[in-house]
Amino acid sequence: MRYANYINGQWKQPTLGEYRENRSPHNGESLGEFPSSTVEDAREAIIASKSAFQSWKKLSFQQRAAYLQKAADILKANLQEVGRDLTQEEGKTLAEGIGETQRAISILEYFAGEARQPVGEVFPSGNPKTFLYTTRTPIGPVGLITPWNFPIAIPVWKMAPALVYGNTVVIKPADLTPKSVYHVVKAFDEAGIPPGVLNCVFGRGSVVGNELVEHPFIKAISFTGSNQVGNQIAQLAASKGKKVQMELGGKNPLIVLADADLEKAVEIAVSGAFRSTGQKCTATSRVIVEESVYETFRDRLVERTKTLKTGNPLQEDTFIGPAISQSQLDGVLAMIEAGKDEATLLCGGEVPAEEELKNGFYVQPTIFENVSPDARITREEIFGPVIALFKVKNYEEAVEMANDTEYGLSAAICTNNLSVAQKFVEDIEVGLVHVNNETAGSEPHVPFGGCKNSSTGSREQGKTAIDFYTQVKTVYLDQV
Repeated sequence: MRYANYINGQWKQPTLGEYRENRSPHNGESLGEFPSSTVEDAREAIIASKSAFQSWKKLSFQQRAAYLQKAADILKANLQEVGRDLTQEEGKTLAEGIGETQRAISILEYFAGEARQPVGEVFPSGNPKTFLYTTRTPIGPVGLITPWNFPIAIPVWKMAPALVYGNTVVIKPADLTPKSVYHVVKAFDEAGIPPGVLNCVFGRGSVVGNELVEHPFIKAISFTGSNQVGNQIAQLAASKGKKVQMELGGKNPLIVLADADLEKAVEIAVSGAFRSTGQKCTATSRVIVEESVYETFRDRLVERTKTLKTGNPLQEDTFIGPAISQSQLDGVLAMIEAGKDEATLLCGGEVPAEEELKNGFYVQPTIFENVSPDARITREEIFGPVIALFKVKNYEEAVEMANDTEYGLSAAICTNNLSVAQKFVEDIEVGLVHVNNETAGSEPHVPFGGCKNSSTGSREQGKTAIDFYTQVKTVYLDQV
């Protein structure tokens, strides 16, 4: 089946008629063909968003929110189908695919509800005849460049606030997972969203994404992806005077202290590191354990990891599905080979031998110990199911090691000491802190983002999303 771009309220074939086949990372099965769009396709979408902006921003918040709620209802009616399609094209398990689709629905519902929340403040003026207040105005057409690892949740958590606050949108989905965003756009189309308000152009980031960053009609860029690409986009967009929001990489630590429930800590480490095949910016990649419980924790972690099933993500008992692509798998395997030279391999580290997995992009869950602080697997984001284990003397050394990274997205600690947990919240240099839970995972109604090289710009999700997608206008209203 061939799919089309969505531009100005119509499904349109790409200008040059070129397509890219969308294939399953499990077995290479074709999942349809999606446009390889040109700069001309992107420009048509941008112009449509510019033309629709004035009428869209004049609608009331509640009128705009109604489209979000209708789209949420449509996705909810198709939850199983959409979740299954997500799993087939991205590779995460079916439970995760359905769960992520439900999360997208919840985000739409949340921002539909934000339409009835206050958007400004009233201030006392030094002049008794002045009514002094602020309001919020949309910034205009925005460009959204979204990743493959959360192919429906991340597009929606950018799209929903952009739309409800009065902006128009051009989205460039990841070319590895186009069908998930197609389902979202189709839901908005069925909800009757006005032409030009939401536009979707499939294709390469170097073509479509670059045009979004370059074109003067686009007033802001929200990007989630690698640091290398994100930094290039941020510099170019800033030179064009655009607002920029970047969610980038992570090298997230889990600290396990001696007083922790070790069985629970093992499950926290396994879930945080290996679910979604480790392909999360919030995935656990460094596990830092207090020395008095290190050997016990290590042995239990290795034993538990060896029970995990790697295989077809549509099968109920699968824990780890495939990597998204051959290039992604090659990158993970290269890092594992580097780890074998730098550290001690405890388990995994190979491509599974099962015949039924030979056409997919599979790798075993992998654990290393005796890892140097300067090793590549310590410093670099792997984006795969790989844990580096570290032994430390105490809490202070654990936190020092956890903070010794260019990233600052998420961190977790396992402890039964409330005072230590509170101290950890203060000491750790990240944007997301978990106590007795995994580093991965966030709820849709709270801010998401990190510090250091993990994020730039204002936070995503929750009430703070308004900061990026609007401008504050201060009003002095004097009596005549």
